[in-house]
Amino acid sequence: MSREFYVICDNIRSLENIGSIFRTSDALGATKIFLCGISGKVPAWETGLHKKIAKTALGAEKTVPFEYYKDVNRLIDKLKKDKIEVVALEQDLPSRQAGKRAIIYTEYKSQFPVALILGNEVDGVSKKILKKCDKIIYLPMSGQKESLNVSVAFGVAGYYIINKK
Repeated sequence: MSREFYVICDNIRSLENIGSIFRTSDALGATKIFLCGISGKVPAWETGLHKKIAKTALGAEKTVPFEYYKDVNRLIDKLKKDKIEVVALEQDLPSRQAGKRAIIYTEYKSQFPVALILGNEVDGVSKKILKKCDKIIYLPMSGQKESLNVSVAFGVAGYYIINKK
């Protein structure tokens, strides 16, 4: 069964995180990665991805299709028009939820096709974007830190989403 699974990187600063997201996306069989805002942005997109991304991706940048969108809002509108469910992976902080209740990732029932939004390492997914999402999911934390590295969190949530029946 074909499962369309899109990954949206919104304003992710670290090129190494982007490379790791490419590797995990390859392992998950992701349909496409959308790099938005400052995610992976280099001065000349025509020359391809930055060498730091390629170094971490270990070739996955060649196996996973990707596209750059400056404005994530326009991308979300396009995906929703195409009947693709848009889900944000975010911290479970009420101030970040923009009026929507986040659910633990294991409570999420995948509705393919689906696009998973990963936000900025410090600021997360913006409130404006969270308001546009169909669902918001989070990973519960047991330790002292309130979140995982974005690429690690993506790996956990992505594997769950892809393998949930």
